[in-house]
Amino acid sequence: MNRSAELGAALAGGLLFGVGLLVAGMVQPQNVLGFLDLFGDWRPALALVMGGAIAVNAVAVQVAQRMGRPVFGEAFHLPTRRDLDPRLLGGAVLFGAGWGIGGLCPGPALVALPTGRADVLLFVMAMVGGMLLFSAWDRARALVGAADIAQKGPTVSALNESPANGSPAEKKIGGVERLT
Repeated sequence: MNRSAELGAALAGGLLFGVGLLVAGMVQPQNVLGFLDLFGDWRPALALVMGGAIAVNAVAVQVAQRMGRPVFGEAFHLPTRRDLDPRLLGGAVLFGAGWGIGGLCPGPALVALPTGRADVLLFVMAMVGGMLLFSAWDRARALVGAADIAQKGPTVSALNESPANGSPAEKKIGGVERLT
C-alpha cells in the first residue's frame, strides 16, 4: 500500500470532518450546551448533525462490507466486542461530564484550536492532561497486574486480555482486522 496515498486519504477525511464541524457550528460551545438544555433554550442543531452522521455512516458501512478491503489501506478495522464493561461505561460518563461542562469534545476542540480562544486552549490542555493522567494510571495498573501474574501465575481473565496497555487485540479475518 502506498503510504502517501493512505496519509492523503486520512488528511482529506480529517479536513472534511473539520469543515463539517465548522459549518454545523459544533465548535461553538453554546450549541452543545443549548442541545443539553432540554428545559430552557433548547437547540436541536447537534441532534441534526448526529442524525446526518449516523445516516452517512450507515451507508458507508454497507459499502465497506461489500468492498472486502479499503481503497487506501490493507484492512478495515472493525470492532467485534459488543459488551458494556465498567471501563467503557466509566469513560462514557467522564466524557459526557466533560462535554456538558465545557461544551466541547475532542474533535471540535482540535478544529477550534487555531482560533486561539482561551476556553478552547484551556479545554485542550485539560484534555491532554487527562489523557496523560489516564495513561500513567493504566501503565501502573498493568505493572501491578504483571507483578501479580508473575507471583500467582496467569488467570483466565489475564490470558484473555490483550498485550501492552490493555488495548484490544487485533485479529485479521479475511482482509478485515477485527478488534477484540
